[in-house]
Amino acid sequence: MSQLAFGAGPLSRTAAMVHNLLVVEALLLVTTLPGLVTLLLDRDVGNLPLVALCALPAGPALSAALYALHHRSNDLTDLRPTAAFLRGYRLNARGALLIWAFWLGWITVLAMNLANLGAAGLPGWWAGPIVLVAAGATGWMLNALVITSLFAFRTRDVARLAAYLVIRTPGVSLGNACLVIVVLGGVLASSEAVVALAGSVLVLALLHNSRRLIAVVRKEFTW
Repeated sequence: MSQLAFGAGPLSRTAAMVHNLLVVEALLLVTTLPGLVTLLLDRDVGNLPLVALCALPAGPALSAALYALHHRSNDLTDLRPTAAFLRGYRLNARGALLIWAFWLGWITVLAMNLANLGAAGLPGWWAGPIVLVAAGATGWMLNALVITSLFAFRTRDVARLAAYLVIRTPGVSLGNACLVIVVLGGVLASSEAVVALAGSVLVLALLHNSRRLIAVVRKEFTW
C-alpha cells in the first residue's frame, strides 16, 4: 500500500515536476516582463540595442530558474519552487547580470556587424568568423550562468572557469549548442513568444546538459 502513496510512483513524480516547471515558468515571465516589450518590435537590425536593453532582466531570472530547478526537493510533498526561485534570485542576481550584460553587448555588436557586412565593405566570408565568435561567446555565457547560479565564486573566477570548461567538457558545449539551435529555430519558425513560454523547459534542458560540468566544478574547484 505504501508504494501507492504520494511521491512513490512515476505519476506522482511527473506531477511534481510539471508543478515545478509551471511555477518556475510563471516566475520567469513575471521577472522578464520588460523583455516581453520586444515582442511588439519589428525584426529590424536597428532595434537590436533596444532588444538587448529589454533583455537584461532575463539573465538574473534564468539564473534563479536554474537555482530553483537544481535545488528542487527530493521529497515530492515539499513543493516550494517559489521560495527556491526567490532565494536564487537574491543570491545570484548581481553575478548573473554582469555575465548576461557582457554577453548581450558582444552579441549585439556581432549581430549588427553581421547584418551590415555589405555596408561596411567587408567580404562575405567574414560572416563565418563572426558566427564562430558568437557561438563561442554563447557557449561561454551558458557555462558561466550555470556556474554562477549553483556555486559561490567571484564573477571573474566564474568567467575564467566557464571559458576553461568550454574545452574541458566538450559534450556539454555540444549539447548546449544543440539547445541554442533549437531556440533559434523556434524563434525563426514561430516567434519569441513560443520560446518564452517554454522557458522553464529550456532551463531544465540546460541543467540536464550541464551535469558533467557541474560534477567537474564540484569535484575539482570546491572544497
